[in-house]
Amino acid sequence: MEFESFLSLISKIDQGKLGGFHSHKKMIPKERISFPKNKIQELNPRKAAVLALFYPDMENKTKFLLTLRANYGGAHASQISFPGGKFDDLDKDLKETALRETFEEVGIQGDRIQIFKQMSDTYIPPSNFLVSPFIGVHYKTPTFNFNHEVEELIEVKLADLLNNKTIAIKNLSTSYIKNIDVPCYILNNYTVWGATAMILSEIKDFLKSI
Repeated sequence: MEFESFLSLISKIDQGKLGGFHSHKKMIPKERISFPKNKIQELNPRKAAVLALFYPDMENKTKFLLTLRANYGGAHASQISFPGGKFDDLDKDLKETALRETFEEVGIQGDRIQIFKQMSDTYIPPSNFLVSPFIGVHYKTPTFNFNHEVEELIEVKLADLLNNKTIAIKNLSTSYIKNIDVPCYILNNYTVWGATAMILSEIKDFLKSI
C-alpha cells in the first residue's frame, strides 16, 4: 500500500470501530482459557503499552515495525513483539509509556511520532500484563537504533498483513499447553502469534473497516 493511501485511511480513523475480542479471538487457540474482564481485574495485572508504528519505506510503501526480542530469559524472550514495555511510575499515561519504550528500544524520538488511536487492551496470562496498544505514524523513513533488548528489527509491509494468505495454523508449544494448533501470521518468514497476533488482527480489521 502506498503511504499516501495509508494516510487517507488514517484521516478517517474516527469512523472505524474497534473489533475488541471479536478480532482477538481469530488468533486465540481454542484450548486457551478465556479471561473475562472481571477475572482480569481480580488478577490485578501489571500495565504495559506497545506501539504499532507505521511509516513509509524508501519506495514509499507503508510498513510497520515488529521486533525479535533478545533471549534474556524472561517470559517473552526471543518472541516477536511490538516496541513497548511496562508502565513506569514516572509515565504520565500509557501513551507516554509506548513512546518512551519505543525510543529506548529502537531509537525513534516520541516527538517524531503522531499517535492516532488506542486499540483494545490485550491480556497476557503468562506474565500477567494488560497491554494497551497504540497506532502511531512516522511521516518519513526512519533510521532505527535498537538496544540490547532487541535482537532484530522486522519491517513488515502493511499489504502483507492485509493479505489473508499470510494467516496460517502452526503446531506450537505455548506456556500453558504443548503441541496445539495456533493461529498465526507468517510475516517476513517469521511466525507471529500470541498477543502480538491478536493486536495485529484488530488493527487489520480496523483498517479494513474505515
